[in-house]
Amino acid sequence: MQPMTCIQSCLACATACDFCIAQDLKETDVNMMAECIRRCQECSDLCILCARFMQRDSEFAMRICEICADACEKCAAECSKHSYDHCKKCAAACLECAEACRKMAA
Repeated sequence: MQPMTCIQSCLACATACDFCIAQDLKETDVNMMAECIRRCQECSDLCILCARFMQRDSEFAMRICEICADACEKCAAECSKHSYDHCKKCAAACLECAEACRKMAA
């Protein structure tokens, strides 16, 4: 896999996670969305970190890709529990990113 493809997946995932957070915070029962918000925050931060380390061709990039893939899969699982469109889109972006990161780390 080309690093640019994985970087693009990471940035797209971070964007989807940030949008999901913003929409979750508008829900009537924000407490119900707390775990989704937490997972999205972690995932977004790791995706940005992962993209930056790949951009720098860091020796740590592949290990961060593995961690990022784990976070993306957990975020996708949580977002999949909710019927909101933004959660479904976030879950899809997370799964795509997880796949790209796994390929990159291999």
